[in-house]
Amino acid sequence: MAESVRRLLGKPGAVDLRPYTKLLSAIEAEEDGLRELSDAELNEKAIELGNAELPYERGDLVMLCAVGREAARRTLDERPYDVQLLGVMALLDSHVAEMATGEGKTLSGALAAAGFALRGQRVHLLSVNDYLAKRDAEWMRPLYDLLGVTVGWINEDSTPDERREAYSQDITYAAVSELGFDVLRDRMVTDAADRVVPPPAVAIIDEADSVLVDEARVPLVLAGAAESAAADMEMADIVRTLKPRLDYEVDGEGRNVQLTDAGIDRVEKALGGVDLYAEDEESRLPEVNLALHAHVLLQRDIHYVVRDGEVRIINESRGRIALLQRWPDGLQAAVEAKEKLDVSETGEVLDSITVQSLVLRYPTLAGMTGTAMAVAEQLREFYELEVAVVPSNKPDIREDHGTRLYATREEKEDALVAEVEEVHETGRPVLIGTQDVAESELLAERLRKAGLECVVLNAKNDADEAAIIAEAGTHGAITVSTQMAGRGTDIRLGGSDMSDRERVVDSGGLFVMGFGRYPSSRLDGQLRGRAGRQGDPGDSLFFVSMDDDLLVNNAPETTGYQAGDDGEITEESWLAMVGHAQRVAEGQLLEVHRNTWRYNQLIDVQREVVLEHRELVLTGDEGDRHIRKDRPSRHGELVEQVARDLAAIEAGVEPPSAARAAAEAAERDAEEKALAASSEGEDTGSEDEGGAAEEKPEEDADAKDARPADGAGEETDTDSGSDDEADEVPEYEGPEPTEEHEEQAREQVRKAARLITLYHLDRGWTDHNAFLSELREGIHLRFLGRRDPLDEFNREAVPVFKGFLDEARSRAAETFEEVRVHDGQIDVGEVGVKRPSMTWTYMVHDHPFSSPIETLAGKLKGSKND
Repeated sequence: MAESVRRLLGKPGAVDLRPYTKLLSAIEAEEDGLRELSDAELNEKAIELGNAELPYERGDLVMLCAVGREAARRTLDERPYDVQLLGVMALLDSHVAEMATGEGKTLSGALAAAGFALRGQRVHLLSVNDYLAKRDAEWMRPLYDLLGVTVGWINEDSTPDERREAYSQDITYAAVSELGFDVLRDRMVTDAADRVVPPPAVAIIDEADSVLVDEARVPLVLAGAAESAAADMEMADIVRTLKPRLDYEVDGEGRNVQLTDAGIDRVEKALGGVDLYAEDEESRLPEVNLALHAHVLLQRDIHYVVRDGEVRIINESRGRIALLQRWPDGLQAAVEAKEKLDVSETGEVLDSITVQSLVLRYPTLAGMTGTAMAVAEQLREFYELEVAVVPSNKPDIREDHGTRLYATREEKEDALVAEVEEVHETGRPVLIGTQDVAESELLAERLRKAGLECVVLNAKNDADEAAIIAEAGTHGAITVSTQMAGRGTDIRLGGSDMSDRERVVDSGGLFVMGFGRYPSSRLDGQLRGRAGRQGDPGDSLFFVSMDDDLLVNNAPETTGYQAGDDGEITEESWLAMVGHAQRVAEGQLLEVHRNTWRYNQLIDVQREVVLEHRELVLTGDEGDRHIRKDRPSRHGELVEQVARDLAAIEAGVEPPSAARAAAEAAERDAEEKALAASSEGEDTGSEDEGGAAEEKPEEDADAKDARPADGAGEETDTDSGSDDEADEVPEYEGPEPTEEHEEQAREQVRKAARLITLYHLDRGWTDHNAFLSELREGIHLRFLGRRDPLDEFNREAVPVFKGFLDEARSRAAETFEEVRVHDGQIDVGEVGVKRPSMTWTYMVHDHPFSSPIETLAGKLKGSKND
């Protein structure tokens, strides 16, 4: 009834599954016949589907699902449930399939991917991490082999050749970040053959809500080495001595920190009495602020861990190490200085891309997750995706007990430990979800002191996560974990081999406890969903305290309550406030997503203009055509010089470029000596008013050697030293170039024109990107003038870009004039056309610390909309 109403009102999550459900009986009817076929015959059936149209017609869809079911049974020993086939059909229709944890999303995604691949569509199956990409590709490989489609996978260690090979397969598994980094690197190549990612066709997103919503706030960045990072260890030491509330203040949301007047005085004295606001000390204040941010706002084992002598950022939404992620604008170096570590290299941003822009490149997009309905509005707003809610294979009998609210963290902790102790006595396995690394370790220590042995899973040991999670359903097990999203491993009752399943089922199944509610109800749901898999028994219960960050930062009031002797608050109004605080937090996250999208819309349009022109230069002769038009004489001259050099080298004689280089070197040497002699003469003349200065300077030894041996007259010497004659280019007397030499020369000049043009396009975009970044950082101050920051951003960003392509073309032409030929080759490096000595990729939160103006604007906007 509820689904019918949603469809009537056009609400998200209203995809009608009835057309798919009607096909299930027809799919089952094909089963017996397909079982009689050999593997080769089954493969032929799959190949025949390549003639079907997309989207699949009814008969072809029935056969695809039937063949896929039989292939899975033979290769994986898994016969897909009817609900898994519903998921397959929803994915083939470009929906996001919501399938609960343990319902077999991996197999549904694989069968859908095969369905697209059989029709000649290249498929990228994107996950949240490298581990899942490799695991799923290898797991599903036998299925793909039988169906006649190829599969590959990449991770952060894959070489360019390995990546190119993986992307050449029909289906490629990859972490979304790795795909993004490959796309960014491809945008910087100077030879089309160096690209690794093929044109986008189909993307199926695993953990779609995490990727499309959570990761959408995190741009992927390609950086190039620019300069060595500098972080002042002294500044870190000074900041370490500052006292909260006296020397600095933190805003109510804990996202900004600033020095007080007393703090400014203390820092200035520690630096030797400098004035932080003086013009000649302009670099000091940013260094202080960075060190202060690192010391106060970024906490070890909450926001990052130190592993192998490096600072590793913790992904907020998944509780694991965020590979290749770092903070921008010197903040990474400041954190490293805080931890007294070697400071890593810094650089400049060459390009960036948001996950949203990355996946919207694909003409066909689909996804699957266990918690899509909570973000159905965002999936429709940002991606035009609809959610298809697939029912579970067996009824969910898990009992969700809601939330217990306590006055303080200590009382919350006491209550949770007591509950764990009581449940543990029954032999039931317990899974406890925490907010961060520090919290998981403190809670684990408290449990051990109570005699409750436990296993901890957090960012410090995430390499062992699969093994830990696989055994979390063992009889009597207690597991403490940070966020469970994207863990990718089911918790089977009785352990990984399910040998003790019946005893665990009889005791009540897995009991999930949350040590606090997350900023998103989806994350709560993902934790709850670990219990009750495939109709298993289970329970979930959350413990919250009034001093939890969620309530402190997002609840309108956290005082005036009445608590019992054990600190528990049972009034419905206060319990309801927990949900309210979570909705406020979700609203803030949504606003960050919207702002990222809004600001990047214009940037994406400008980037696309640059990329379209870059493609013409990279794969065509656009660069050569423009330079030939802008510098025709120099273009022809270079072709002629290269051709003559090639002809001379082939004939075994000195190439003209060598003679030119020698002549130019001699001329420069003569000029330097003449300048030195002139300077010496001026000095002498000043002492003796023309005496020694009027004397004829001693002839240079090289000049004497250059005189004819027979002592020809001075007229000969004068003629040979004529400036006019020195500038003349000797007439070419070497072997004449052939047509082949001339064609090779034209190709060399075309390549030089391409490299020079690409360099200035990329250099210009890097500079423009830096301008846009600086503009956005300060644009929110316009709010004080009652102007819309986004309008102001667009108003300034548009005119600056108008002359972008013309400026790049002009600079390319100027650089082309300076290139020289050496031994039949054009070296563009000597005129500054060089790529960064190294590049690296990372993820960076879009404005990790909101400005006070942004916070104020958000509050005013929220009150206006209420």
